[in-house]
Amino acid sequence: MSIDLVGQMEDPRTVLRRVFGFPSFRGLQEPAVAHIAAGGDALVLMPTGAGKSVCYQVPALCRPGTAIVISPLIALMDDQVAAMRQLGVAAAALHSELEPDEHRRIGRELDAGQLDLIYVSPERLLSPGTMERLQRQEIALVAIDEAHCVSQWGHEFRPEYRELACIPRRFPGVPRVALTATADPRTRDDILAALDMQGAAVFAASFHRPNLFLAAEPKAGETAQLLDLLARHKGEAGIIYCGSRAKTERVAASLNGRGIAAVAFHAGLPPDQKRAAAARFRSGEAVVVVATIAFGMGIDRPDVRFVAHLDMPDSPEAYYQQIGRAGRDGDPADTRLLYGGEDIARARWFLQSSAAPEAQKKAMRTRLEAMIALTETVECRTRALLACFGEELPEPCGHCDNCGTPVTTFDGTVEAQKVLSAVYRTGQRFGALHVINVLTGKASEAVVKWAHDRLPTFGVGADRPESFWRGVIRQLIARGAIAVDMGEFSTLSLDQERARPILRGEQKMMMRHDNPISKDRRRAKPAAQALDPADASLFDALRLWRSGEAKAQGVPPYVIFHDTTLREIAAVRPDSLDALGQVKGVGASKLERYGAAVLVALRAYPG
Repeated sequence: MSIDLVGQMEDPRTVLRRVFGFPSFRGLQEPAVAHIAAGGDALVLMPTGAGKSVCYQVPALCRPGTAIVISPLIALMDDQVAAMRQLGVAAAALHSELEPDEHRRIGRELDAGQLDLIYVSPERLLSPGTMERLQRQEIALVAIDEAHCVSQWGHEFRPEYRELACIPRRFPGVPRVALTATADPRTRDDILAALDMQGAAVFAASFHRPNLFLAAEPKAGETAQLLDLLARHKGEAGIIYCGSRAKTERVAASLNGRGIAAVAFHAGLPPDQKRAAAARFRSGEAVVVVATIAFGMGIDRPDVRFVAHLDMPDSPEAYYQQIGRAGRDGDPADTRLLYGGEDIARARWFLQSSAAPEAQKKAMRTRLEAMIALTETVECRTRALLACFGEELPEPCGHCDNCGTPVTTFDGTVEAQKVLSAVYRTGQRFGALHVINVLTGKASEAVVKWAHDRLPTFGVGADRPESFWRGVIRQLIARGAIAVDMGEFSTLSLDQERARPILRGEQKMMMRHDNPISKDRRRAKPAAQALDPADASLFDALRLWRSGEAKAQGVPPYVIFHDTTLREIAAVRPDSLDALGQVKGVGASKLERYGAAVLVALRAYPG
């Protein structure tokens, strides 16, 4: 907490420079910080990597008292506490994995008013003992991180978050700030209503992430497509998201068998195995984590160079949240979504089978259909994604697959009629492979057994390859004209209401040509590669020094210095503590702690 000798609150810009080592705020940070520091409530909507945390951390250090930060995951709390301590900020987290002695020490510091920030889960905050203890303290503000968890319309709904509406009664007059990187207009309104923050100021930055290359392509050999992406990222960290626990383990084992360092991560693993996987990722190792959607939310690693989806997310919000874990450092990063007709059908089936109230299922259905449309779009993919959040991008982004290799469309009405007719004439009892065999005139054992080689549709599509008909079937599934029974055989059937107008020629069916992502496309070089060779070598040496320091302290390397800070140090080569202190990201605490060692490393490096 920063109060000067005459009791005036320290200027936020001074705190930003002194503690965080940054000369100025970015974007909407400054007005948000000023509003919160003055005691106002706020909803802060900023994309990952835009510096949301600064919007509560700086006001917390400007205002008297201890700031309460509500966070959903222990890993997220521990990462943020480690980062704050590196900055010389008195921060701690209360959670179930603390040793008894550590828990008691934090309690004593809290009671003595010695903590600037205390991180807690919503469950821990609302427990009688914690709530009563905090009510006896002077509270600077209450920050609700990952605030989309409060919304029943959001993708990571946590019912206990809605109980946080009691905060104004428990801490009257204390400013509140809710923060999230993903919320469409409906979710934003629900956050404000659920937290009783209708009067809060809303600071909404653009969700556009220019450093992310967005790409999606139909599954046409999943393993080969994944290996193509990984070949572009040798020696780099990434995340691969899968739709099931079994698939994460299968894919991780396959990658390890090919000499690619990979670990599986899902909620069903033993706790020690999950901790080991997360620790490897946090350590800065160039490891690929193959995970279900739960992974990554609590980890702030900035140098993730790619995020791949081997199964389709169920909403644009979930998709954006997950790809947002790539390129947090601002350097270029790749995203790749592989999807198929069965993914679409399975997502619809899960939704239909859900026990959620009908109003919630309706909202979930709207989001799912938006996600399906996003995969099949022929327009700028970034524009389509941002539109899901109520944001309009004036021009095509130039950093997505559709901008790089524009998609062509064709009138596929006749082809769609052929598929629908084949599905109908085979009795709506067979899967896609059987229907394609009929269309292409392949007399398989099953086709002959059921006499489908005698149908009028047998061979009517022999002029097209199997991959073409898979694309037509997938697009008909996406359009809702074909339904898929998610039983053992994934049989196809017609949705009469949507298929009939196509069969009758009353509705034109425009389709996309499925083009693979251009092999000629090369992602932009990260800034580290843009350094002069000598500076790049020094950058590598500084990273090696940082790795040793992080290992000695048992903290992630990126909480000591981000790559962007080391890169600037390598380029500028400061020759004194004063000069080093002018580098972005070198605040007073880090200058005192690491300044001498960095200068020694610089002087010892030739050139």
